[in-house]
Amino acid sequence: MASPRSLVDKFCPLPSKRERRKEARPGELLAAALDLFVEKGFAATRSEEVAARAGVSKGTLFLYFPSKEELFKAVVIENLGGRFTEWNAEFEAFEGTTAEMLRYCMNVWWERVGLTKASGLTKLMMSEGGNFPELAEFYRQQVVRPGHELLRRILQRGIDRGEFVPMDIDHAIYSVVAPMVFLMLWKHSAMVCVDGVSTLDPEKFIATQCETVLHGLCVRPGSPA
Repeated sequence: MASPRSLVDKFCPLPSKRERRKEARPGELLAAALDLFVEKGFAATRSEEVAARAGVSKGTLFLYFPSKEELFKAVVIENLGGRFTEWNAEFEAFEGTTAEMLRYCMNVWWERVGLTKASGLTKLMMSEGGNFPELAEFYRQQVVRPGHELLRRILQRGIDRGEFVPMDIDHAIYSVVAPMVFLMLWKHSAMVCVDGVSTLDPEKFIATQCETVLHGLCVRPGSPA
């Protein structure tokens, strides 16, 4: 009589080592591409380097991603653009004050993006986007605009609930974005944007910047409606 494992193998066979390797390749290629794009930039990274780092041939790379541009787009979606569904769901479920939401938003961004290699994609686009306008527009569509829309929803929530003063939201968004951009530049520019003497603690920096923003946004007792 066949053993239980034999029956499972017969009707639900495990993929062979080669098949498992094939299934894993897209993720490995994206990870390798992220590493190289952040280390070398888009223009200097060659497709064959990505394939070599992932342990596959250049031909295999092109089976999944027909060009370096398509590979870069997939890296952006995988590491940044694809997160907004999750973040908007968190916005909908959040039950605290809007000030707490803004603090949470900035800290979660640092934990899930700023601390990771993916934060280098923003620096890359800032330095090379002008040379690759199609990729720059793609980045705006997948990252910048959804990010601004989420921040717009947060600020509007505060206004609607009487927690924040009325404001020009389109410009107030940049007050929240600017500290995040600074941290990405600090992390990926050999820290040349600090004095090299004092220590920058990212968590304390975010807390300080968040309180600075909130003190300008929050309604204070005795202030006119």
